[in-house]
Amino acid sequence: MNAQRLAYDDLSTPAEMTADCVAAQAALARPLAAAARDLSLEQAKAGEIEVPEAAAHLARALHLQLDGE
Repeated sequence: MNAQRLAYDDLSTPAEMTADCVAAQAALARPLAAAARDLSLEQAKAGEIEVPEAAAHLARALHLQLDGE
């Protein structure tokens, strides 16, 4: 490292660094939005909740109320 150049000194202007940040945000936001959209499409929209017999038995033993009973 050159003694005349500090470690935090950057050759880019603040406007260039801002543009880089905006571009990085846009590049990261697109895959995230697509993943969230795909996940919501993959999740099944069930009308009823199925409670396995073992879970119902455990709930009765613990005096819990489960949907589906």
